[in-house]
Amino acid sequence: MSSTQPFLKGAVVLIPAFALGRAQELLLILDEYWSNHPELHNIPIYYASPLAKRCMAVYQTYINSMNERIRNQFANSNPFDFKHISPLKSIENFNDVGPSVVMASPSGLQSGLSRQLFEMWCSEKKNACVIPGYVMEGTLAKTIINEPKEVTLMNGLTAPLNMQIHYISFSAYADFAQSSTFLKELMPPNIILVHGEANEMGRLKQKLITQFADRNTKIISPKNCQSVYMYFNSEKMEKTIGRLAEKTPEVGEIVSGLLVKKAFTYQIMAPDDLHVFSQLSTANISQRITVAYSGAFGVLKHRLKQMFEGVESLPDEESEGPAFRVHEWLTVKYESEKHISLH
Repeated sequence: MSSTQPFLKGAVVLIPAFALGRAQELLLILDEYWSNHPELHNIPIYYASPLAKRCMAVYQTYINSMNERIRNQFANSNPFDFKHISPLKSIENFNDVGPSVVMASPSGLQSGLSRQLFEMWCSEKKNACVIPGYVMEGTLAKTIINEPKEVTLMNGLTAPLNMQIHYISFSAYADFAQSSTFLKELMPPNIILVHGEANEMGRLKQKLITQFADRNTKIISPKNCQSVYMYFNSEKMEKTIGRLAEKTPEVGEIVSGLLVKKAFTYQIMAPDDLHVFSQLSTANISQRITVAYSGAFGVLKHRLKQMFEGVESLPDEESEGPAFRVHEWLTVKYESEKHISLH
């Protein structure tokens, strides 16, 4: 298919993208492609993101921090001084006549310019929306990947979804094939899955369990702040000094202290001995924050229990009112109908 064919009927292409990183890479690719295809020169490209525009000055300045290809291009001209791409301040400044390509933020189509443009164009079959990579659950961008017949607009009304929806994997993250190949090379005894949606993480975990079924590999997908214990065969020698060395621990007894590395040796000492045996010192910082919150205090506790382990209620005589503690470090206390405190 000719590169101009989608535009022959006056089609517009919307690319919802993050303002940083992915957007600049996509703009480089589009500008280079347009330069190599003269038949596209009459079709404008816009990027509609005030943040992306402000950050473009950083990209234009720090060329020496980029890869060799970009540095070589800079010898002739700054690659971020685009020849075929223009910034778009707002939807009022956009002349929606004829074919065009518009990259706008936010990537999830939940609000802003990308959402406004999507609602303008989603009912036309000639138009297209290209999702350039990962999108969060609960966003409109995630919803339209499944191509529903209708979408809900910001005003609460519904509109038919007739525009073409395309998804491309343009992301800095590795996919399953890349991750599994990397893990096969390393063959680690422990694999900890973090930074992802619960459902997707669960699917990845099951695939890895199947893949490493014949090996003694521990695969863990912990909740936020959940403790993870790993055991290694390698041995290191640490010396206890100061008051910790006054008593010989029993077999299996846990020695609690600060591990300090000095040159190539490790020492375990009590916090109070830190200034005696090193040039370091300890300090205690106490902080209390009052946060506006008018919801039910019990609902807040329930929600945090779903996210974290170790959420425990405190007795009223200890906290002087309803309160609970998260992981023995953060105390959440009910102060009034409109405020809670964190300390």
